[in-house]
This record gives sequence, structure tokens and C-alpha cells, in this order.
Amino acid sequence: MEFFNSRESLTIIQWVLRAVLGYFFMLIIAKAMGQRSISQLRLLDFVIALVVGNIIAHPLSDEKLSMKGSMTTTSVLVVLYAASIFISLKSNKLRRIMDPPPFPLIEDGQILYKNLGKARISLDFLLSESRKDKIDDIHKVALALWEPDGTISFFLKQNYQTITKKDLKIKGNKFSLPRTIIKEGKIDINEMKKIHKDELWLRDKIKSVYHVDISEILLATVDDKEQINVLLY
Repeated sequence: MEFFNSRESLTIIQWVLRAVLGYFFMLIIAKAMGQRSISQLRLLDFVIALVVGNIIAHPLSDEKLSMKGSMTTTSVLVVLYAASIFISLKSNKLRRIMDPPPFPLIEDGQILYKNLGKARISLDFLLSESRKDKIDDIHKVALALWEPDGTISFFLKQNYQTITKKDLKIKGNKFSLPRTIIKEGKIDINEMKKIHKDELWLRDKIKSVYHVDISEILLATVDDKEQINVLLY
């Protein structure tokens, strides 16, 4: 464990061990922080990610620094982060600080230019984000909100919204997400159990419909009607 403590110099093996330890430690930290910090980088998430990254980076590049101090500091910060998240769920005041409410950038087709400054974004950025949502004219937008995670939510005016089956009074089928039962030539046994089918049933179905072997299939899915869709290599 000499690589763990501060030293005048480290061997190549000790540098490798220190990097491996730092890597798995950060995986544990990321898991402890939860999915939220990965999927959406909000104010508190950004601060923690910035500080933790800086703390861990130093002992991984400076042999004179022990990893004990940085790992201890990081662990304390993660505990404080988790506590802050928990408290914010109970306290509206703290929640408004860490997750401020969204505010409008566009209302009834009119750009609120002052709010662009509040969000610290340019008009070009707003137009770029609208194009990503396939909006070709700002006048079609009823409301655009700047969200706490730095994204923009666009809501079109009624006249420009897509017509749904409900609007046409057409009864639709119940939604069912197809299950992936074969990936890269391998059968997913867990998914097969969920649809209450075995490997023999699947092989017979594939042979009778597609006349190919399982190993030739890149991807295969099955719907609630037991219809199998296959994509070959």
C-alpha cells in the first residue's frame, strides 16, 4: 500500500495502482451520488462534480500527495450532497435555491429578451434549440421555458400542435414496449422468462418465419402479440 501514501517518487506499477484505485473509487462515488447527477447536471450537481474532480485529480498526478486525504474529503462531500438532496425534498426554500423554478423565454410568440440575459444565453442559442425541436417559426411557440438543468421546453400554439387519435376520436391500441430477446446472436434468457417462453419456442419461431440461425441475428424483439421482428448482421 505504499502507493497510497505520499512519497518522493512512485514506480510505474505504483502509478498504475493509484490510477486503478482512483478509478474504482470514483465509480463508487458516482453510484452513491445517484442517477440524477449523471442524467441532469443542476446547480448542486455541477458544484460537486467540479470540486470532486479537482480533489481526486491532484493525488493522481502528484506523488507527494497522499490519496487518503482526497478520498476522505470526497466521501464527506458526497455525504453532504446526499444530505442536501434529502433536505431539499423536505424544504421548499432550499429546493428553490438548488432547483430554481423555470422562467419563460418566449410567451405567445414573443421573445422575452430580458430573460435571455437572465438565463445567460444568446438569441442564436435560443433559435438553435428551437430548430432542434423542428420549430421553424418562433411565432408558433405559445411558451418556452428555461429549465433548471439548462434545457428549454417548447410548447406550440394549439393551431400548430400535432393532431392525435384522441382529437379524431379514434380508439388506439394499448401501448406495449417490444422486448429485446436477441442481441448480437445471443438469447436474453431473462427477457424470455418475462414473456413466459423458452429457448426452444424462440428457435422454432425464428426457423419457421425467418429461416436463419440465432447466431446470424443482430437484434430481435417481440411484442405483446408474440410477433418477432429480426434484424440480421
